[in-house]
Amino acid sequence: MTADARLGRRRAYRKGHRGEWLAALALTLKGYRILARRFRTPLGEIDLIAKRGNLVAIVEVKARPTLEEAMNAVGPLAQRRIDAAADLWLARRRDHARLSLRYDLIAILPGRWPVHVENIYSA
Repeated sequence: MTADARLGRRRAYRKGHRGEWLAALALTLKGYRILARRFRTPLGEIDLIAKRGNLVAIVEVKARPTLEEAMNAVGPLAQRRIDAAADLWLARRRDHARLSLRYDLIAILPGRWPVHVENIYSA
């Protein structure tokens, strides 16, 4: 890997981290409690897992120039990956039977507060 490629990956990683931090802040201000960040499984990764009451939001964070691009970035393959990881997370919870699960998107757009799109897709 070239030095330029390594620098690009580092920048993308930092941008993603910053976006997830901002998304977590926005959710916290809306009354959610962040249960997990970057939850990794062999089947995939979930950016944020947040809870408010009995609702668990599985949140994908996308930093894109427009909301439309952010929404289009969560395609069928990403949805399957996120859903599989969510199933594993939920299986580890003793209270899973009384929790409602929802898939959300938080779009990090230039010069704007994060946009929270609830129920981006259903599994």
